[in-house]
Amino acid sequence: MLIAFDGSAYGGWQRQKNCLTIQEVLETSLGVITREPITVTGAGRTDAGVHAEGMNANFHTRSSIPLSGLLKGLNSMLPHDIRVLDVTDIDSDFHSRFNASGKTYRYDFFNGPIQCPHERLYRVHVPKVTRLEPVIECLEQLRGTHDFSSFEASGSRDKNITTGKGPVRTLFEARLEQLGPTPAHFSLYFTGDGFLRHMVRNMVGTLFEVGKGKLTPQDFASVLSGRDRSLAGPTAPAHGLFLVKVYYDHGELQ
Repeated sequence: MLIAFDGSAYGGWQRQKNCLTIQEVLETSLGVITREPITVTGAGRTDAGVHAEGMNANFHTRSSIPLSGLLKGLNSMLPHDIRVLDVTDIDSDFHSRFNASGKTYRYDFFNGPIQCPHERLYRVHVPKVTRLEPVIECLEQLRGTHDFSSFEASGSRDKNITTGKGPVRTLFEARLEQLGPTPAHFSLYFTGDGFLRHMVRNMVGTLFEVGKGKLTPQDFASVLSGRDRSLAGPTAPAHGLFLVKVYYDHGELQ
């Protein structure tokens, strides 16, 4: 499934005991349609308040309902803030998370003095982030393969486990884009072969410190090389973050 959602009312993607999540809503609706218990596997775990334009997820079913009927039935049952954009058959051993080769995230912000109220849930208001040239310089530092420990949520990973990539990731894209001719509306784009927990929000929070003049690009370089979360800035708010696309072809990332 290709899924888009407004995460404002949810506790993130992954099913939890104490709050409603995207996974739970999808599994409930699919269970009704297929008349069997359904477990949905997502390409990642978005935080509470984070949105998606292109989340991928898979599930196994014995149901013979046509894909067109499944798509129509799902969207008739789902709340208005969740939509399944496409449904396709895939090999039974496919895994939305483990088969993913990378993702693109976008972080939207507004640095003007007064923000329109309809933007408040989807674009973070940071009126003091006005020094954008140093931010662009820091984005250039992020591109490439690095140890991103400084931008990883504390306690999010068992550091005694030595298998896998650990905190090392490759960013193919890290850039700032102005939203057309609209003044003070900007987006930060990050495309990489994987992301640590809170990595994007922690990078953005530190970039905001640069944009406020509290850190220099030289300071930012020291944060990146320091591999220590305490050196970086605060975690940026969740509501500016969008999962744009999940990649399953390494060639698309280059």
